[in-house]
Amino acid sequence: MQFNPATASMLDELMRWRRDVRHFRTDAVPDAVLAKLQQAMELAPSVGNSRPWRVLRVQDPALRTAIRAEFLRSNEAAASIYQGDQAAAYARLKLSGLDNAPIQLAVFTDLTPAAGHGLGCQTIPATLEQSTAMAVHTLWLAARAENLGVGMVSILDPAAIEALFAVPACWRFAAYLCVGWPAFDDDTPLLDRADWQKNTAAEWEIR
Repeated sequence: MQFNPATASMLDELMRWRRDVRHFRTDAVPDAVLAKLQQAMELAPSVGNSRPWRVLRVQDPALRTAIRAEFLRSNEAAASIYQGDQAAAYARLKLSGLDNAPIQLAVFTDLTPAAGHGLGCQTIPATLEQSTAMAVHTLWLAARAENLGVGMVSILDPAAIEALFAVPACWRFAAYLCVGWPAFDDDTPLLDRADWQKNTAAEWEIR
C-alpha cells in the first residue's frame, strides 16, 4: 500500500488535534462507534503478537462512584506536594472527565498472555505494558477520527484499581480512559493553556 502526501497531511492533523480531553458532553456514544474503537485497538502493534491489553467497559454506577472516590483521594494526596502559587495553580486544574464522560474504560495488561507464547518479552518484560500503551494510543487516534475525545485519568492508585475490579493477579492496571463527545475543540494541551507546562519539543540526541 502506497500512501500520498494528502494522507500524511491528514495524519499530521489527526495527531495535532488529539488532545487529552477533560470536558465532555453527556450524549451517548453509539455502540457501532465503540466497535470501531475496539477494532482499531486490534490493529495496534504488540510484542509477539500477544495483544496483552484487557479492557473493561465500566457501566456499573457503584463502580463509577468508587473510581471517582479513589480519584479524589489520590488527587488530594498528589496536591499535598505543592506549595504556594503552585498549589493554587494545581487546585484550578481539571484533571479528570469522570463526571460527564458517557464511556469509561479500565485498561489492564495481562503479564502472562497465552497468545504470543512469550515471544519477544523474555529479555524486556516491559514490552507487554508498552504494547498496551500503543493500543491505547491507537484507540485515541481512532476516537479522534470519529470526532470523539479521550481523557486519561492518571491520578489513581493502581493497586486500588486492581482490587476494585478484582482482576486476576497477572493483570496490571494500565489506564483509565474517559471517552465521549468533547464539550469544545482545542488543539492546545490544557496544561499548556493553563500555563502549567508548555508543550515543548524533546530534542533527539546524536551519539
